[in-house]
Amino acid sequence: MTLCELCKKDVIQVPLGANLGRVDDLRFNAQNAVLEGLILLGRPRLLGLLGREEDVFIPWQEIDAVGADVILVHTALPSSAAPGRRGLLARLLGGG
Repeated sequence: MTLCELCKKDVIQVPLGANLGRVDDLRFNAQNAVLEGLILLGRPRLLGLLGREEDVFIPWQEIDAVGADVILVHTALPSSAAPGRRGLLARLLGGG
């Protein structure tokens, strides 16, 4: 599997079924050439005008399976993807 093929797969957090995004990069240990994990870049805030949310690092040990279309992981949700958190547009339209 190539990095390009890996980057086309959605990363799904198993317990809640949350889509964390797609793989943007990998982290390797340069001293022993071991793959440490996957990096997902933070999502843009307000079309990128307010920067990006925090990047998500998923250690290799927390990856359950790499399938044909998705990567299943057992990792904690980042605070930006936590259930109940509402975006700016949702808060403006919903009043809360």
